[in-house]
Amino acid sequence: MDKLLCAANKLLTTIFAILFFSAFISLGSLSQAADQTSWNFKDYEVLYSAFNSRFISPEVASTYNIIRAKNRGLVNIAVLPRSAKTGSGGKPALVKGYVSNIIMQKQQLDFFEVNEGSATYYLASFRFDNEDYMTVKITVQPDPNEPAEDISFQRTFYHDR
Repeated sequence: MDKLLCAANKLLTTIFAILFFSAFISLGSLSQAADQTSWNFKDYEVLYSAFNSRFISPEVASTYNIIRAKNRGLVNIAVLPRSAKTGSGGKPALVKGYVSNIIMQKQQLDFFEVNEGSATYYLASFRFDNEDYMTVKITVQPDPNEPAEDISFQRTFYHDR
């Protein structure tokens, strides 16, 4: 159990480090919309990122059955109530979506929920070719009694050597 908690903590730390790095880079960007890593709607903020699966450690990948490969990416989604205090975790939501490349080849994203204490977030993996410009389209529904919200963003993915 301690090994699982340690691995989960490493994954969460890695994901937040990537989100922090993405937010830091976007501060200096001339085009904030292109580097956006969150989406606000109604009473929620959705944090999202997409990155090469090799950015996570082999131990964390093993814990969550994530394939680490130079041609595999991960999408990370967390849904935060806007009223939440800084540092609080995400909440459960219905998350689905797909990625597509420039010639519109689609891959459905099979999100799985990760619960770590009070934090809930969603991960899904996908394949990409080197220098693939991918469009990620996500539907998030934090409240089953409210309509879902669509989020779309693009990233270029590179094979990690």
